[in-house]
Amino acid sequence: MTEYQFYALITVILFFKMFAISAVQALARIGANTFVTPEDARFFGASIAPDELPIVKRAAMAWRNDLENIPIFLFLAMIYVTLGLSPRGAYIYFSLFAGARILHTVMYLNGLQPWRTIFFTFGAVACFAIAIQILTVVL
Repeated sequence: MTEYQFYALITVILFFKMFAISAVQALARIGANTFVTPEDARFFGASIAPDELPIVKRAAMAWRNDLENIPIFLFLAMIYVTLGLSPRGAYIYFSLFAGARILHTVMYLNGLQPWRTIFFTFGAVACFAIAIQILTVVL
């Protein structure tokens, strides 16, 4: 598998990871028959809830954290591949980032500290390593 193909695979894995967060929210709402938006409550024949379920709130926070981290990784990783940097590095950095984000989400959904922060840090370190590799080539 080329680095570009591996980049594509990691991108798809991260897509499914984020989709899973949406599924957690939807399944929690449907399972509890609890909806805060009137149109959803009407559609599912439920009364309007005053607030989201705790797991839905936690999943929303994990989703926002992904939105702060995954896009910059995708840009850095694309630049890394485009510049033709070390294929071995791509496999290591990209795997580390994706694994860290998946585990970060699991820890976030389950409220497990310090593991959530540890896995966040692993992902951030992978991004910093990619950025440093890019800088060594372009400067």
